[in-house]
Amino acid sequence: MDSLTLICTAALLAAGGLYWFICFFGSAEVKGKRAVQLTGGSIDKENVQDNYKQYWSFFRSPKEIETADKVPVFVDTFYNLVTDIYEWGWGQSFHFSPSLPGKSNREATRIHEEMAVDLLGVKPGSRILDAGCGVGGPMRAIAAHSKANVVGITINEYQVKRARMHNKKAGLDSLCEVVCGNFLQMPFADNSFDGVYSIEATCHAPNLEEVYQEIYRVLKPGSLYISYEWVTTELYKAEDPEHVEIIHGIERGDALPGLRTYKDIAQVAKKVGFEVVKEKDLAKPPSHPWWTRLKMGRMAYWRNHILVTILAFLGIAPKGTVDVHEMLFVTADYLAQGGEKGIFSPMHMILCRKPAAE
Repeated sequence: MDSLTLICTAALLAAGGLYWFICFFGSAEVKGKRAVQLTGGSIDKENVQDNYKQYWSFFRSPKEIETADKVPVFVDTFYNLVTDIYEWGWGQSFHFSPSLPGKSNREATRIHEEMAVDLLGVKPGSRILDAGCGVGGPMRAIAAHSKANVVGITINEYQVKRARMHNKKAGLDSLCEVVCGNFLQMPFADNSFDGVYSIEATCHAPNLEEVYQEIYRVLKPGSLYISYEWVTTELYKAEDPEHVEIIHGIERGDALPGLRTYKDIAQVAKKVGFEVVKEKDLAKPPSHPWWTRLKMGRMAYWRNHILVTILAFLGIAPKGTVDVHEMLFVTADYLAQGGEKGIFSPMHMILCRKPAAE
């Protein structure tokens, strides 16, 4: 075999290996996304880098984030940047769940989601709301489990398209409806839902009272609302610089106007008129640590980061994708630290009832 043949053979093998690596290596579970399909959501490919810079510009003047009219753009930009990476590297359910012995991450996630709707006590055919539905992973699990009609709302138009596509692919589009909107101003009539849930979503609101007021408005009297909230715990010390850095790291990397303390949740719920039925931090023992998945995923991150870097270099992935992927890795480290130290919980559960009409 002459040298030219050897070079051509090696080039073909390298190209084939690169194609296999890019197209098949990386995803953890069933995602609906491949590495070559990473985009900037609704952002044009050539504008992803600029939008990534715009996202970080919100933190140069933190008070801007606390202004309600700034937050929708802030959160929408974030989910345009991260949605494809979340689906590819994490799954269609953008949340955490307690680790369950003998159960895969996927099974534990499904059980966590089904528990939410079980606590609502809805019947088949009931109409329930997913406030902050993302691409609809929880919605589909809940609809399949409960046979309720689930309406999801998300502020991000790209997520609406992804959720509708996934609903149809799963054969659940007759039970699942998705609308684009702000859960601070929902396009639904008063007293129109038999139950409402939000899974790690209301943390994006600048004012929790406004979200709970709006949920209270659309919920039928006597019906239940359940939320899994992101909070700082009783172990968080505002005077501890390390604690502060961890919490700020979580806020910066997850589009949060500011994390709330666990004490705020029930107080706000009662203030808007809810009766608090149950409150529990599902991250605490005897639950197994939720953050182990983050620590175990470090090798997958470096593997995927190499892949994203290659894709961006080849022009397949938008410029800025590498920066976004790195931002999410840094944030994952802050989340894991918050979980290990017990100062942060992503699943402070509160179950509320809207009083029955007199």
